[in-house]
Amino acid sequence: MKAKHPLYRSLAALLLFFTVLSPAARADDSASFLDNLHHFRVSNFIALDAYYRFSVDGDTVALNEIVASINQANGAMNTVANSTADMLDSAEIASLQESFDKFKDLMRLNINDVRKNGYPDLRLVSEMANQAAALSTRSTELYSVALENAQVSANERIEAARSAAVTMAQMMAKYSVRSNMAVSQTFQGSSEEEPLDVKAQKFEQLLTRLSAGPAPDSLRTMLDELNSKWLFIRNSYINYNENNVSFVIDRYSKGILEGLDNTINLLKENA
Repeated sequence: MKAKHPLYRSLAALLLFFTVLSPAARADDSASFLDNLHHFRVSNFIALDAYYRFSVDGDTVALNEIVASINQANGAMNTVANSTADMLDSAEIASLQESFDKFKDLMRLNINDVRKNGYPDLRLVSEMANQAAALSTRSTELYSVALENAQVSANERIEAARSAAVTMAQMMAKYSVRSNMAVSQTFQGSSEEEPLDVKAQKFEQLLTRLSAGPAPDSLRTMLDELNSKWLFIRNSYINYNENNVSFVIDRYSKGILEGLDNTINLLKENA
């Protein structure tokens, strides 16, 4: 087989160099990195929300939701770890992976404990809640670092939607622990975390920021649906009442999360 001319090899290498460093390609890598890190943050709280429901009676539906959410978080974490976007260094990614692994291990222990005994170990649940809070803090810090290092300009409305989604997922977990655990104050993570009503007010402010400004009909329709769903459950989050029907709150909250995800996609299309 005839060897390729050195000039050909040089041109091929030069072409590869420019392809790798293409601004469009780097922007796509940055956007994908942020997407995955965002979904990672949300999925962990959906898993926690499902665990609190599972802890009551070992419900199979809740268990399947835990597994699906942890698998989604795993996939997002692997994509972040293998990304070539260079938005976080290896030590930062390793620290996030370590925190996530601790959360997964504690989730596994808590699931097995409910299966074995029929009820949760309060110490283990508290440890998992605290680890979830630590994981949230770390992933939020690293998301901010990655956003600063991104090869694209931040879209304020997309970031408001992402912050709203993370806040809603946290609210779901807090509401779920109140509804399903007898000693709920023990399992809400760090004592420095915001109370549920404060988070609800923060979510409402983010929704207002997201809804401000011009929007095509498809986006306006989606925003109107989000606001309607929020108004339906708003008082349940701001003024928690044990008489509220928790599965309705959970269903509408998940509908809001889905709507926020669709809103982000529409904002990207109309950017």
